[in-house]
Amino acid sequence: MGILSKPLLISIVGPTAVGKTTLAIELAQWLNTEIISADSRQFYKEMTIGTAKPNDGELASAQHHFINSHSIESLYSAGEFGRDALNMMTKLHQQNNAVIAVGGSGLYLKAIWEGFDEMPEIDPEVRNTLNQELESSGLDRLLLELERSDLEYYQEVDKNNGQRVIRALEVIRGTGKPFSSFRKNIEKELPHANLKIGLNMDREILFERINKRMDEMIAQGLFEEAKDLLEYRDHNALQTVGYSEIFGFMDGNYDKEETVRLLKRNSRRYAKRQLTWFRRYDDIHWFQPEQLSQIKDLITETLL
Repeated sequence: MGILSKPLLISIVGPTAVGKTTLAIELAQWLNTEIISADSRQFYKEMTIGTAKPNDGELASAQHHFINSHSIESLYSAGEFGRDALNMMTKLHQQNNAVIAVGGSGLYLKAIWEGFDEMPEIDPEVRNTLNQELESSGLDRLLLELERSDLEYYQEVDKNNGQRVIRALEVIRGTGKPFSSFRKNIEKELPHANLKIGLNMDREILFERINKRMDEMIAQGLFEEAKDLLEYRDHNALQTVGYSEIFGFMDGNYDKEETVRLLKRNSRRYAKRQLTWFRRYDDIHWFQPEQLSQIKDLITETLL
């Protein structure tokens, strides 16, 4: 593949429970490098069991960044992560020509694969006010404001994603300009080259792994963890598989047996969505988790 003109970012992607963490640690030890977590929920220190974070032994096996780095009380967007992760990569690449990124959150990986639009600095109080308005008046009222002030972005935003609506409105209120005016979507010159490695396996085996992992999470105290986070249930990070089902159980919508069934079913559906997202990229090299030697060969060839 020729000599790289830039340091390398090796991204390990794929569906939940496929074995990304194990591979990332193996490669980090082999390359004597460090790992950037690109999982949008593992940032939050209050969310542990339901996010399948690396355990203490795994964290000790390789240096990880962006795990337990934020509180659930603060929103952390893909753009903010992109900026922080690229800064971290610049530091890490001074010590090693290759750095590992691992995760299943497509938007957060996209931020470090393709860069991000530069956004103005906004007074944090603007976001605090918007969070209070979301809690007191609901998302629909904020969507009406977004529609009036930036129809272009309103037409494309995920209208169920309060975090993205708030991010747009804080820029609009803070600058008096449409959020869309800052989104240039220009291809950016990044300081690193990308090597994308995808993991997948037979669907039936993957689903068995997902079901087993959910049983383990429940045994470890997933229901209790969700109960402790109930006051933050409206945060985007908690409107996700593994927590929203338990909140429904707490609301009396279904019994525990049905909750467990939903947890497993929705986790399997999430894995399908992840695979659909990553298959949009034709530059991902797909492997089975056990194909470690072939993966190392690809990395060696890329680094030569």
